[in-house]
Amino acid sequence: MEDLIFNLLKEIGEDPNREGLKNTPKRAADSLRYLTSGYNEDPYSVLKKAIFFEEYDEMVILKDIELFSLCEHHMLPFFGRCHVAYIPGKKIVGISKITRIVNIYSRRLQVQERLTSQIANTLNEVLEPKGVGVVISAKHLCMIMRGVEKQNPCVVTSSMLGLFRKSSRTRTEFMELIGEKNVF
Repeated sequence: MEDLIFNLLKEIGEDPNREGLKNTPKRAADSLRYLTSGYNEDPYSVLKKAIFFEEYDEMVILKDIELFSLCEHHMLPFFGRCHVAYIPGKKIVGISKITRIVNIYSRRLQVQERLTSQIANTLNEVLEPKGVGVVISAKHLCMIMRGVEKQNPCVVTSSMLGLFRKSSRTRTEFMELIGEKNVF
């Protein structure tokens, strides 16, 4: 990867041998490996290591999980917050594992819509809850730095499964508890 980045620097008109760029190919390769490290982890096995059987049937919410990812169309970052809720069936999960799932999927080349669905679907499949809700609010540098060059748009996506889809009361409770008006 370092050779590719070295050549990329030449292609854009830079001198990859100048002092400030001498170590850039290695640093950029290390950075890209970290930003795409989610390909090396299995979200299902992460969740399955922390499942507990508990008689709890109220909503569990983790809000304001910070995330960053790379847009698969331009390989530019998008960043924001993720809110995750589920209503347990018979299983609960260690809450840190939910943030790990967000990290695993966001550290891949992504579109926000797929990222939102992947988090919800994985939790739904492993936990078999009564419902799952995921809302992501993010700013995309591909819109801010290039293209339409707008500074303030915030993209909000949601995935509602089970009771969160079927019951407007459940969905409304979730949205109110995460402060949907202030999700970013």
